[in-house]
Parts: sequence; C-alpha cells; structure tokens
Amino acid sequence: MATAMRIGELGRATGVDIETIRYYEKIGLLPAPARSDNGYRSYAQPHLERLAFIRHCRALDISLADVKRLLDFAAQPGADCGDIDRLIDAQLARARARLKSMRALERQLAALRARCHPGQVTGECGILHELIAAAHGEACACHRDAGADPAPTARRRGQVLAASPPYPLTRRPGP
Repeated sequence: MATAMRIGELGRATGVDIETIRYYEKIGLLPAPARSDNGYRSYAQPHLERLAFIRHCRALDISLADVKRLLDFAAQPGADCGDIDRLIDAQLARARARLKSMRALERQLAALRARCHPGQVTGECGILHELIAAAHGEACACHRDAGADPAPTARRRGQVLAASPPYPLTRRPGP
C-alpha cells in the first residue's frame, strides 16, 4: 500500500466511511493528516493503524471516550496497565448487563408469542390482543407474573374501554 492515501483510500482500506474519519479527526481520536499542495488530506500508515485500532474498539462497543483513554494509555508504554484492566472490566460489566437485559427481553417475547396459536385469525390473535390491551394501560402477558389473578385485569379492561374514547386499535373480548 502506498505511504500516502487520500481519505477515500483510507476509508476503503479500513471500512470506515469518510464522514466518520473526519469526525474522528475533529474530536481528536485521529491526528490531522498532512495536506498535499492541492489541499487534500494525505494519510500515512500510522493513520491506517490507528483507525483500525479505533474500529476494532468500536466493534467491541467501547465508547469513543474510552477509545480515547486507550489511545492515551498506548502512548505511555511504561505505565501500569491497571487502569486499562478497570476500563475493560467496566466494559465487560456493561456487556453482561446487556446480556441479562436481552435474556429478559427473550423471555418477554416468548411469553407474548405463547399467546397466539396456529390456525387463529387475527381477530383472535393473542399477541395482538395483549399488545392492544397494553396500549389501553393493562399489563401485557410479557410483563405479568405467571401466577397473577386475571380477574383484576378483566375488570380493568372493562373500565378502560368504558372510560376511553375510541381508539384506532380495536380489541376482542377479554378472557
């Protein structure tokens, strides 16, 4: 690869779009390149390597602020890496929290999916019924406790329908 690249070449080489490269320059993640006589940005191998580092960090969902911190750490090769460990530990904790949240979402969607059965028509679709009920202020199946008494929900459904103006979403009679 040539030692000097234009922004488009750098973008193609790293898979980063031009606007993102300019943004990284603007916020100081990527050092400003030299300019050629005609004013074009002229990127060198260190830009490519740094941009690849940033892209890899972003693929790990590391924030731009933390990418900046990692780049600062990289510029101090003799420093203790305890801060880097803590930064990655915090990132790992965030990833674990998201996984926990995604597992809860999966359970909620599975509970909602269990409300509809093959062969039903949309007017009898338990999924639509639950979503419409939620739009009317009721707890959806995906948020209800499995052992909850359905009677208060049925009473509430009648109260909500009686007190509410017409909604574009219609509801089938409750269970």
